Amino acid sequence: MAPSLVRAYVGLGANLGDGAATLRQVLAELRDTDGILAVAASPFYRSAPVEATGPDFINAVAAVDTDLAPLALLDALQALENRHGRQRPYKNAPRTLDLDLLLYGDVRMEHERLSLPHPRMRLRAFVLLPLRDLAPEMVLEGGRIEDWIGGIRDQAIERA
Repeated sequence: MAPSLVRAYVGLGANLGDGAATLRQVLAELRDTDGILAVAASPFYRSAPVEATGPDFINAVAAVDTDLAPLALLDALQALENRHGRQRPYKNAPRTLDLDLLLYGDVRMEHERLSLPHPRMRLRAFVLLPLRDLAPEMVLEGGRIEDWIGGIRDQAIERA
């Protein structure tokens, strides 16, 4: 029996190099990744770093239909980060590419490598605004996306 497809959401960001070009390339690479059958992307946004310093980020969210298990999808995302020169010299360092698994269907999990849903996603404009573009009726932790956006209006973000 073939595994069923799950809709997962992935946050994309880059603030080193040409972030928009990197995100376009990574979206194409996601489409070519074994186990990912479809990819839809939000528009790109420019946002100031949160709890970090450095240049502005280019951000987006991708909806992916996958038959990969959560940790296998995380491995695929981290392989893409590594391919794009991701370094982790210190927490919240500027990065060539950042891919965060935000949601994986209705799965809730706590693992040393992965928490689902992503624990800070509802606090981040660079996640909520592009996520709203893809799934405006989505409910996160008992509230509509629009309800959560009301709490992050002070974060600097604009369409790129």
